[in-house]
Amino acid sequence: MPDPRFFEVGTQLDLDQALALTQGRLAKPDAKGSGFIKACAPLSLSGDVSLGVGKAAFFGDRRYLAQLHRTAAEYVFVTADFVDHTPETSRAIVCAQPQAAWSRVAGQLYRPRVHDGAQAVHPSARLEEGVQLGVGVVIGQDVEIGAGTRLEAYAVIGPGCRIGRDGRIGAHATVYCALLGDRVQLASGARIGEAGFGVSGDARGLVDVPQLGRVILQDDVSIGAGTCVDRGAFEDTVIGEATKIDNMVQIAHNVHLGRNCIVAAHSGLSGSVVVGDGAMFGGRAGIIDHITIGPGAKVAAGASVFKDVPPGVTVSGFPARPSRQFLREMVWLEKNAIKDKG
Repeated sequence: MPDPRFFEVGTQLDLDQALALTQGRLAKPDAKGSGFIKACAPLSLSGDVSLGVGKAAFFGDRRYLAQLHRTAAEYVFVTADFVDHTPETSRAIVCAQPQAAWSRVAGQLYRPRVHDGAQAVHPSARLEEGVQLGVGVVIGQDVEIGAGTRLEAYAVIGPGCRIGRDGRIGAHATVYCALLGDRVQLASGARIGEAGFGVSGDARGLVDVPQLGRVILQDDVSIGAGTCVDRGAFEDTVIGEATKIDNMVQIAHNVHLGRNCIVAAHSGLSGSVVVGDGAMFGGRAGIIDHITIGPGAKVAAGASVFKDVPPGVTVSGFPARPSRQFLREMVWLEKNAIKDKG
């Protein structure tokens, strides 16, 4: 369930409304059910089926077939080919593009909270003694900020956010849908908690996939100027304790970055990347989605990672491979290039 501190939950959707909205159909029209979609859920929702009553998930990737078999969601958007894989306890809604259908339903049920009222600091915000506010700071409703934290000029803190003690929010930085620990440092222009990049499409055109998760920055995290840390698609984006991120870095939705990691400028971590403690990324390193980087691993500057990196291994190049292998290959290519010229 999306955090109500950050999202407003709309009214439930009658099943007929949902079918019209998504251009879907029930695989078994005569099956009994609640008749309403009350919430959206990830396909990974499992356990007692009572947990999934009124909740809708989607299946759009064969990699998650095991999750489809175990899901407790009452409604699942699927293509016709996977109706038979849907549990008996779930009602399959057949559509051409399940993710787009789920996105249209989620867009009806959830809205990010927006600033309420004309005051720069909302009366419901709770600031401990010693919080310092620069000129033009905007603080939304129900925000909590700990003692000793400084917000510099024109920083914006969205509704419901929590910021710990002795931190610094730089000039023009923005924080939405986020929980920040103690001594967190955000440089000027950092963007925390904006929507991650998710797009799907169907016969009606492209649709943004609602981003319903949060950002969690643990104690002593530092984020550089112009860096973006996107909120999760449904779960959370998490940056571990004492991790240091340079300027102009992109951290996508659902990334889990461990403790004491270092990420240099212009690097990009795609969605759902998992990074172990103490990993390091050189400048302009790029990681594709759903990759795991082991604890203590190092990704050299400019490397592009297309597969998991084991703990403690250093990788280089495009595509990234162990650095010694990469260097041997470069030496071989150089030697053969010289022979060809001769």
